[in-house]
Amino acid sequence: MTTSPEELLPATRRSLLHRIAVAQAEGRAPSLVAAVVRDGRTVWHGSRSSMDGHAPDENVQYRIGSITKTFTAVLVLRLRDEGALDLGDPLEKHLPGTGAGEATIAELLAHTGGLAAESPAPWWERTPGALRPELSDVLGERPLLHPVGRRHHYSNPGYTLLGALVEEVRGAPWEEVLHREVLEPLGLDRTGAQPRAPHAGGWAVHPWADALLPEPVEDLGRMAPAGQLWSTTGDLARFAVFLAQGDDRVLSADTVREMRRPAAPAEAADVMDGATYGLGLQIQHRHGRLLVGHSGSLPGFLANLTISVTDDVAAVVLANCTSGPLLGTVGADLVRIVAEAEPRIPEPWRPMREVDPSVLELAGQWYWGTHGYGLRVTADGRLSLSPLSGQGRSARFRANGDGTWTGLEGYYDGELLRAVRRPDGSVSHLDLGSFVFTRQPYDDGAAVPGGVDPEGWRGIG
Repeated sequence: MTTSPEELLPATRRSLLHRIAVAQAEGRAPSLVAAVVRDGRTVWHGSRSSMDGHAPDENVQYRIGSITKTFTAVLVLRLRDEGALDLGDPLEKHLPGTGAGEATIAELLAHTGGLAAESPAPWWERTPGALRPELSDVLGERPLLHPVGRRHHYSNPGYTLLGALVEEVRGAPWEEVLHREVLEPLGLDRTGAQPRAPHAGGWAVHPWADALLPEPVEDLGRMAPAGQLWSTTGDLARFAVFLAQGDDRVLSADTVREMRRPAAPAEAADVMDGATYGLGLQIQHRHGRLLVGHSGSLPGFLANLTISVTDDVAAVVLANCTSGPLLGTVGADLVRIVAEAEPRIPEPWRPMREVDPSVLELAGQWYWGTHGYGLRVTADGRLSLSPLSGQGRSARFRANGDGTWTGLEGYYDGELLRAVRRPDGSVSHLDLGSFVFTRQPYDDGAAVPGGVDPEGWRGIG
């Protein structure tokens, strides 16, 4: 008997079910539903419920809270990609008069704009958005609590401003723009600002008794871009694929990759916890694995979306309780279970279609001073530089079409690599952002800055 590579093994499926069963039971959630994505498609769905015969499926809506922020960030980055704005623009340039306009759009996306975490009282999550009809009602008399751009301080009003920015530039309501530009193209027809049956009810679970209290469901009004949306595990699974791969109808692969890069200075506690923030995405390092995604909560609901791009595995977990199960931990565990039990099978190695002799000439061993490096020419037409010892700066480089190469990551991201040739056309050395790489350590036949002692290498006698 063989198993299709798209299917999970029975043991893996049981481990996933066991994990969410423990989370629902120990977290005392009225219901909990989860999905796992691999290779761009949903490969597992599971749920647990306190009501016999009413376990939710992948089409039941839950409120997803701050995962909404990732959708809002996608809209803002679409505007940037179209040239309607720049992430370095101060908000004041496009949305004047807020009192927080010195913060840049990038800083608002990364929660480094210095804004307060919440809007002024009353508690915005449990009161009608009609109480805060204007941006000034959301921001209050003192919008900025910290110096702009200096530290990461999570801000719900910051994403309210980003939603207002989208409305200002597009000339249409945030919800309408979101539906037209993101939800429809990605086929997320069970995601929206208002619940549509079937949907879960939100509950508070008494901390000292097995008793329930229904939570109010409020329209957040101006605060909607920070946390209004309802969605399903089915839709969020498709959204996870988009965040990992991109979709040119919405955002390119390069732009979603940009969203996944750290964009905020981490606090000391965050450094210890291995957590930071990108452009609308939370980033964390857990158990040797880099995870991106977002969590969400509103009274009566918890949500989590976790993606390991390297493993090509994502997890969605939703519950209808105010507190209880730690869905971030559950999501990370679901990803880990699949990634460890069924490691990603790499694509077959294939040689290059064409070999450029002038590029092949660059391959091999190089030295930056006395540090040994290997430069490989890869089948995708790029160069890959890595230290021979396993310790040091590594990077991939893309060709610019003029004999130079641009770094794509790490220390050499954006730096220029070029081969410096002698009058006879042979390669003298590599220049990488002014650093000289030679074929031999401090090669006296190359233009090593500072020169090479004419007596050469020697011992101590």
